[in-house]
Amino acid sequence: MKLVFDAHLDLSLNALDYNRDLRRELDEIRAEEAGLGDLGGRGEGVVCFPEMRRGGVGLCVGTLLAGCMKPGAVASGWNAPEIAWAQTQGQLAWYRAMEEMGELMQIVDRATLTDALDRWKTGQSDGPIGYLLSLEGADSIRTPAHLAQAWEQGLRALGPAHYGVGRYALGHDQEGPLSDRGRELVREMAQLGMILDATHLCDRAFHDALDLFEGAVWASHSNCRALVDDPRQFSDEQIRRLIERGAVIGCALDTWMMVPGWQRGVSTPEEAGVRLEHLVDHMDHICQLAGSADHVGVGSDLDGGFGREQTPLDVTSIAALQRLDGLLGARGYSSGDVDRILHGNFIRFLQAHLPG
Repeated sequence: MKLVFDAHLDLSLNALDYNRDLRRELDEIRAEEAGLGDLGGRGEGVVCFPEMRRGGVGLCVGTLLAGCMKPGAVASGWNAPEIAWAQTQGQLAWYRAMEEMGELMQIVDRATLTDALDRWKTGQSDGPIGYLLSLEGADSIRTPAHLAQAWEQGLRALGPAHYGVGRYALGHDQEGPLSDRGRELVREMAQLGMILDATHLCDRAFHDALDLFEGAVWASHSNCRALVDDPRQFSDEQIRRLIERGAVIGCALDTWMMVPGWQRGVSTPEEAGVRLEHLVDHMDHICQLAGSADHVGVGSDLDGGFGREQTPLDVTSIAALQRLDGLLGARGYSSGDVDRILHGNFIRFLQAHLPG
């Protein structure tokens, strides 16, 4: 079984918003949600700690998420950044509790990354899953001066935008420059050594941020606009800029990002015939642009506000990520290439950019 590094999992969202005990088996979690319809993906989840371990997902990026995009927010928002901050602190408390229970261990520097890797290499795959903390959308950061507080708590990556009009940056569904406040935030990120997550930034803000930011850049969960023509995906120009910056792009398993023509809330995986193979199409496109397998990885976003109703047919559990080994091999990727895609690229990136 190969090690998988998943660069985007909304674990705390599932725990706090969905009230899911991720230590339990999927069938138990699904059974508890039978008949509920308050949130997308109820009763259809594919992520839990036992399935992560069965699928070799021994390392991941776990998110904090609390936006306050008002008015007209696409995602549910909070009325003040202080309230959003408090929400992320509740999510952080859950991560801490999972650490105490031996389910998770936080990666904050090269030493803790090495520790998490050593546990896997020595066969301790039933032990804590290593996670690196990231913030999806910066709205909960009260001011750029408060970012240092989040750094001290272990926040190591940040995406300034999510959906809609954020306090610091416009999401992919908007258009406009990076704001003055966003520029201040990006400068503070560089000062601290925080990773810039380019995911969700609208096109102009994307280029503004990369022009300004001198630190490490990645894209935790994005696919290719050449295959699915939507602003949520990266254009070839954006992908080339990320490659030039040494970034790694995690490809996502949300079906509307995988195949063209998907209508959210209308299309079904069965009708669209979406399979894990379509993710390999996006991975391969990035590799062709790069001329190597050094800039692509997995950022599944599984159970990120959806479940099996918006997940490939052959992904009934996150453990299905293990099948990427054979699918990539069938495309002509060597064992070394597959290792880089499944975990090596993100690990190499973190070894280069985490604090020593």
